[in-house]
Amino acid sequence: MTILALTGGVGGAKLSLGLSRVLEPDEITFVVNVGDDFEHLGLSISPDIDTLTYTFAGIVNESTGWGRANESWDCLTELRRLDAESWFQLGDLDLALHLFRTGLLSKGKSLTEVTSVVCSRLGIVHKIVPATDAKLRTRVLTDQGLLEFQDYFVRLKCEPKVSALEYHQRTITSLSPAVDVEKVTGVIICPSNPFLSIDPILEVDEMRSLLAERDFPVVAVSPIVGNRAIKGPTAKMMHELNMPTTCTRVAEHYRDLVDGFVLDEEDTSRAPDVEKLGIRVRIAPSIMKTLEDKIALAKVCLDFIDKLR
Repeated sequence: MTILALTGGVGGAKLSLGLSRVLEPDEITFVVNVGDDFEHLGLSISPDIDTLTYTFAGIVNESTGWGRANESWDCLTELRRLDAESWFQLGDLDLALHLFRTGLLSKGKSLTEVTSVVCSRLGIVHKIVPATDAKLRTRVLTDQGLLEFQDYFVRLKCEPKVSALEYHQRTITSLSPAVDVEKVTGVIICPSNPFLSIDPILEVDEMRSLLAERDFPVVAVSPIVGNRAIKGPTAKMMHELNMPTTCTRVAEHYRDLVDGFVLDEEDTSRAPDVEKLGIRVRIAPSIMKTLEDKIALAKVCLDFIDKLR
């Protein structure tokens, strides 16, 4: 059995941690969004991979859900003194990882290989892999023009109004070679932003084909609870894209790709609308504040997959 967990961002990392506590390393592969990746100050930065890596290694900043715990900021302070670019906050410990990654990439290592090395050095036994080794990049069309994702998300703090998203180099065909598509027995789409975290993964032709031709169940967890996003700009973005901010609309977005959809108890009344789409529904608490919450939701998803087989 190999489950693929498609993940990105803080919400995705929370469920992924729960799944890692339930399944053995050979039973699950975490496929991570790379649309957020970018180059800054000469360094190759992979925010979603790093968030998951820090989470699994037990060194994530618990108050933010991203970045390092016990971080220091001497380098950033000096960059500001030099009037250099400092809008993307890189802590000293975080910088060490980016320096390490950039060095290995410059020697010809792939992002998959580099991520594997980092996980090994940090004592992570579960497989964390980028969706692709190609440079897939998310761009956001806004009322301030076409923006690179991190410009929109961090530098401008999601303030511009979004009208569309696009993914640079849309001809990407191959998943990371660490994803064994022949052994997949189920897919879980974590409660990540559908447009910013999951859609870039689905832009990889091999992933889209895998789901279209599947003989295994796919379950998604709604990132919208009670018409609001638990984390990040999902609700704001849906409103600007003229979509109702409901779990039902997220289910419609995944309609051709999923067999089951997990709704929070607060959205029980929405279940019939989702089922009309031909998607089975499971109701469960989905707001994850504790490790026990994460493990409980992970078990719900895995049981749902078993029932759908």
